[in-house]
Amino acid sequence: MPKSEIRNSKFEILLRISVAIPVRNEEQSIGQLLDCLQNQTLAPAEILVTDGGSTDRTAQIIEEHNHGPIPVRLIRAGQALPGRGRNLAAAQAENEWVAFVDAGVRPEPTWLESLAKRAQGTTDVDVVYGNYEPVTDTLFKLCAVMTYVAPPSEIDGKLVRPRSIASALMKRSVWQSVGGFPEDLRSAEDLVFMNRIDSACHRVTTAPEALVHWQVQPTMWRTFRRFIEYARSNMRAGLWRQWQAAIFKRYGFLLIIALTAIMLGSRWLVVPLLLWLALLVARALVAIRRNRVCYPAGVLQIIIRAIVMVPILAMLDVATIIGTVQWALGDRLYVSKHSESISQ
Repeated sequence: MPKSEIRNSKFEILLRISVAIPVRNEEQSIGQLLDCLQNQTLAPAEILVTDGGSTDRTAQIIEEHNHGPIPVRLIRAGQALPGRGRNLAAAQAENEWVAFVDAGVRPEPTWLESLAKRAQGTTDVDVVYGNYEPVTDTLFKLCAVMTYVAPPSEIDGKLVRPRSIASALMKRSVWQSVGGFPEDLRSAEDLVFMNRIDSACHRVTTAPEALVHWQVQPTMWRTFRRFIEYARSNMRAGLWRQWQAAIFKRYGFLLIIALTAIMLGSRWLVVPLLLWLALLVARALVAIRRNRVCYPAGVLQIIIRAIVMVPILAMLDVATIIGTVQWALGDRLYVSKHSESISQ
């Protein structure tokens, strides 16, 4: 009997699950992810990895893992963004249920089993969102997570992060019914896809025990670069109100105060500067308070975290503004000129 059947025989209802993964230049993480998937308590029926144009050893490592009892299929997609990578994998999946996970995460051994149990144990479920937890093994990562990752809420007595496509199981028909993932976005394609699922009124539940560990950016510079792209993609996706709107309102208010200070004299510029710092400190303290259950801290730790979080918040604001301006001067301007040329 194949190893996968031995693992799955204890379930009264057997779900055959295809796992879809988009990758690009993930030689540092893809091996660990494939090892974790091949050692799940509920073995996947197949693993489909779409390579979006890697220039490192990612494809070679994937092929090296195709020698065990679980088929690992490498799909070479050329230069492809994550949305296209997921779409190609889902399109070639041979099973009704497809689990989505991202490179750079580490699933717990019971991840797929927990998703499947929730799908089997709940009547008429179409989508199961699992759980994820950022890896906070440094002070910077911890403070960064508290600034830009939504805190968990309690579900069934467990702390659960907001839904994520990096820990999800759904019927293949759900993916088909909403037209798949947008293929022209570097990020935010998962938010658009999940919003489409909500609009289509598919039946959704959660599996708090289905946990993956997510590696966040380890340095200020890499976080800065990543958030510029996030902001630009967020604008392309039409999600301005969910993120950038509040930031631009805040800095618009500060700009008005700064202009008023200039008219009163240059020494008055200290007023908007102090107000800006006060707002950053207030936001840091609010974030610490919101995360007090998952990241408890004493008074000294709170002070240290606030000191680290203030420059992180300022950096994220700058990255957001730069990314939004890049979209306005690049993407939107290009689309406008292209539309004008076509109409002529």
